[in-house]
Parts: sequence; C-alpha cells; structure tokens
Amino acid sequence: MRKKRVLLLSEGFGTGHTQAAYALSVGLRQLSPHLQARVIELGTFLNPVIGPLILSAYRKTVSKQPKLVGRLYRSYYDKGLNRMTRFALHRLFYNHVSDVVHQLKPDVIVCTHPFPNAVVSRLKRLGLNVPLVTVITDYDAHATWTNPEVDKYLVSTPAVRNKLLARGITSDRVDVTGIPVHPNFWSPHNRAEILEQFELSDMPTVLIMGGGWGILSSDQMLEYMTQYADNVQLIFCLGSNDKSREKLLADPRFQHPNIKVMGFTKEVSKLMDVSELLVTKPGGMTCTEGMAKGIPMLFYEPIPGQEEENLDYFVTHGFGELMTSTETIDRWFRLIQEPYKANQHRDSLLALRNAEYAPAKCAEAVLSLLERN
Repeated sequence: MRKKRVLLLSEGFGTGHTQAAYALSVGLRQLSPHLQARVIELGTFLNPVIGPLILSAYRKTVSKQPKLVGRLYRSYYDKGLNRMTRFALHRLFYNHVSDVVHQLKPDVIVCTHPFPNAVVSRLKRLGLNVPLVTVITDYDAHATWTNPEVDKYLVSTPAVRNKLLARGITSDRVDVTGIPVHPNFWSPHNRAEILEQFELSDMPTVLIMGGGWGILSSDQMLEYMTQYADNVQLIFCLGSNDKSREKLLADPRFQHPNIKVMGFTKEVSKLMDVSELLVTKPGGMTCTEGMAKGIPMLFYEPIPGQEEENLDYFVTHGFGELMTSTETIDRWFRLIQEPYKANQHRDSLLALRNAEYAPAKCAEAVLSLLERN
C-alpha cells in the first residue's frame, strides 16, 4: 500500500515560516510514522543563485528600515495578491513548481508562506487536483494569505478565524489549530541533563533571543541586563548573526561566568526549559514556542505589521509584556529571583496555555484531511 505524502512549501522571508513547516512535518511523522513528509523552501530550491540574494536584501530591509516594512504590510493589508501578481511570481521565480508537484505526487500540499500558497492556488485553478492547506504563521490574517482555491486554513486563534470569515471565506474552510511547534516543545526535558549539556549553573536564568536572524534589542538594554549577571544567568541566542555574536563576545561586560553567548541552535526547547524568562522579538513562531513551554515573555522592538499583531495577542492574553524601559527589566529580573513567585507565575501560564493551545492540533487537522482524501 502506497504511503500518504505531504508536501510542505515555505519561503525564507524570516525564519518562522520554514520553522513552522519543519515543525509540522516532524509532528505529522510522530503521530503517523508511516507518513512521508517533505519540506521545501521553494524560492531558494528553484532559484539557488537569485533566491538567497533576494532573502538577503529582505533581511537588510527588515533590519535597517522596519517602518518601511510596516507601511508595505498595512498598504496591502486588504488587497492580497491579484492574478497578475500571481502570474508574475509564477513566471519569474516559481516556473517549475508544477514539475516538483508532479514528481513528488503529494496527497496534500501545505503552505506556510503566502507566495507558494498563491502559486499552488494558481496551479489548482489550472487543473491541479491536490488539496491545499494554508497554515497562517502569525496572529493576524493579511489578505495575501487568502485565495479561493485553498481547501483549508489552519489558523492561530478565533480572532484570526473571524478575520478570514470577514474576508468572505466560509466557516467550513477555517479551523483554529494554533501554529505548529516542533514536538520538542510539546513536553519538558530533564533539567539536570540540560544544565550539564550546556555547562549552565542551576540559578535564575533569562533567555534572550534575536530570532533566526539574530536581530537583538538595543545595545543599551542588553548592557543593562549584564549588571544582574552575579545573580541571574543570561543566555544570548544570536541565530545566524555571527557579527552580533562576535561583538558581544568581545565586549568585557559580556565576559562573565554567568553569561553565555550562542549562535544558531536547534535546542531552543531545552534552553526554554531551564529559563525563567524569555526576552524576544514577537515573531509568531518564537512566541508560540514560548507559550507551549509556559515561559513568561518580555517583547522588544516589534516590526510594524504582523509582529505588532502578535504582540497584541500575547500581551492581551497574559503571556508577556512589552519591554518599554529598564524598569520592566528590573521588575522581572527581581521576580525570577524569588522561586515561589516565579514557579507560581509559570504554573499559571501553563494552565492558560492548556486553555488556549494544544501543540499537536495542527498536525492532527492535516492527518484528518488526509484520511478524507
């Protein structure tokens, strides 16, 4: 009997979209070991020369001109991608997507970014007969995600579902599943083993993350945190940003036994398990991972647009707070040094998470669709 196949298509505009695809892929195989699941970051896969150049330009724009990114997000918020734009995307960057689909013969296609979603929608309009699932990886519903050919939308919250319904999408095509996270975030790891693995001390710990691109908060805020290093362990995760990592390592203020500066790691789930506080940009994936672990979050410098919407959700629902001044840092860094209060707060967040989010639900929804087709 032929194994069921799931093709997951993403793009590298930010690391969260592809992270979500891989997380869903692993979750699917964990729930259904005989399933075949393949993740492709489509633009780079089809255009190995120009693709990385486009992503690099986007990364620089996000870093240097976030307000421009926000203006573009808002100006196209209700417009989506028209047929001419979809055709241009197909001709310029995705001309061989149909070849990929016909070669891999998936039983369902899952898209975690609007661009492959638009291209596959166009192929369906031209005759492709494969169910298309769209996983929206933020806590908002920008019009670029929506296409008439999508069979099922899997979204983060009821509020996002309502936004899609307001755009005319029928209720039977939208399920609230939460954003998928890797099964490593589904349950806790052994604390003692993690401390030994990373050579960490057993003390109050703050995990500071800059996302996959390592875009951190202002130097002033980071430097301010180091004054707590005698009593609070600081772990800085810089992702792929080698320049920032080298800068911190060369700074005497970050050369403390209780300060650890790291590059890219696939073991963020373990670091969250031994941390009492997460400091992060409000990216959809990182915030969802933090929520899955029940770790309180401090957010900094949201990119105008979807990160502002993510921030609003997590602050409104009690999972975190915007870091507005050194007073915010002082208050939280003092709280995590009181074990009883810190444990109480984390327990309350875990209870809130259980009411709001089920980590395996997105994978279960895709499997359910597979069983019906």
